[in-house]
Amino acid sequence: MEPILRVRDLVVGWDGKPILRGIDFDVARGSVFAILGGSGCGKSTVLRHLIGLAEPMSGSIEIAGVGKPSLGLEPPAFGVMFQGGALFGSMTLEENVALPLQKWTRLPKEAISAVARARLRLVDLAGYESFLPSAISGGMKKRAGIARALALDPQLLFLDEPSAGLDPITSRELDDLILTLSRTLGVTVVLVSHELASIFRVADQCIMLDREAGTIIAHGKPAELRDHATHPTVRAFFHREAAHHPNPTP
Repeated sequence: MEPILRVRDLVVGWDGKPILRGIDFDVARGSVFAILGGSGCGKSTVLRHLIGLAEPMSGSIEIAGVGKPSLGLEPPAFGVMFQGGALFGSMTLEENVALPLQKWTRLPKEAISAVARARLRLVDLAGYESFLPSAISGGMKKRAGIARALALDPQLLFLDEPSAGLDPITSRELDDLILTLSRTLGVTVVLVSHELASIFRVADQCIMLDREAGTIIAHGKPAELRDHATHPTVRAFFHREAAHHPNPTP
């Protein structure tokens, strides 16, 4: 089966200066794929390029067999949950979820409301349709963000740090939701994270980025990388150890 996301020889950077080079990976349909790495390694930068918020310096990104769409010109083939949920604070949860439907469909108001409420039910937020984001918890905001990302029934879902800032119980509940979306509905999930407990629970495959190397330094199943990786930075990451680098020669 063709991968739903194919990235080839991607080079990303800012102001003409490359940050990461040679980024190559495929994401299988229906899988959960994690982009890992320490702080400042470029995880969120890669995500911005994947969803079209930034243009790569070179390389290609294909989603569902075609180049990624130009944002704002056609309905996206993917949904995105930004870190923290990124909900509009002056709008109710139902109104937030309805936004993509209002922009990209010609459904009547009643149908849009029904779809928005169904998406909120899917993420266990039934009964909170009229709540403002300020009235709900951080975990609920992320669930609402996922509901909005699912509004147009995308094949592919991007999640930016879904477990960041959550307590262990809420994080586990969000992991269960991600698995349900993948295993039951067949949604492909690409998530950016450094939360190891969540990665081991939900990810089928992962890549690890490294700031010093400026590229991918590991690719595989999380448990296999934890148990068998020989690269010192990869081992340090998966075992929560400080990476030891030799002192430079004077």
